[in-house]
Amino acid sequence: MRLRGGQSSLLMALLLLLTRLHPGMSLERISYAPQFSSATLAGRLTQSTFTLEQPRGQFSHLNISDFDAIWLVLAHSNATQNFTAPQRMEDTPVPANFPQRGYYVTLRANRALYPGGQPGNQLRVLRVGNDTRCSPMTRGCNHPLPGPGPYRVKFLVVRDRGPMAETEWSSETRLQQAEALQAAPGPQSAGTVVIVAILSVLPAILLTALLTLLIYTCYDTCGSTSISGPGELVCMRRYNTHHMFSPSAERGF
Repeated sequence: MRLRGGQSSLLMALLLLLTRLHPGMSLERISYAPQFSSATLAGRLTQSTFTLEQPRGQFSHLNISDFDAIWLVLAHSNATQNFTAPQRMEDTPVPANFPQRGYYVTLRANRALYPGGQPGNQLRVLRVGNDTRCSPMTRGCNHPLPGPGPYRVKFLVVRDRGPMAETEWSSETRLQQAEALQAAPGPQSAGTVVIVAILSVLPAILLTALLTLLIYTCYDTCGSTSISGPGELVCMRRYNTHHMFSPSAERGF
């Protein structure tokens, strides 16, 4: 059954109205994937943070205003398919939801903070996981990342009535991991064995010498000085000075 011209126009208007009422159903796709910082940047990866290039000029679209919020979505690589853009502000996932959902949003910004053009001599990066002072229950908290990953990110544009645009997902990245100090494989030389043996015995020798010195000092001090407590008698020898001595005392008078 074919639709007439008037019916077709009415149907298109209804579809457009449904799209506006449910913005999450048709997010505008921005052909941009977040870029990780250059490998030459010092500290671009740590055990709890990583850095991104700022998406400068990527949101200069007519449908995006300076009042629209631009969030960074952080997700485990295996949880990107499960991400659903929150329709209400109170549904925005926080870092505390990360173990259950596998994603949350952080680093809220707006279009004015990501202008186009060359950044000049200033370094323009976003450090993810760099805020140790905020609570993981706080919306938008840039909390340190809980593990090595892998992670993927994308930007999400949200206005009052809900999400309206999003970028592509980035490639995945992994954080640095602490490595335990391990002995070098292979046979060890005789000199190495001797050094290790000396270093293992040296603390015991130093401790023995210290205890010996402490015992000797204590014994020498206690043997030459009488120490009396409050309930002990102290014997003191009586001395007569020469000007108090008289002949009558010597005769027993």
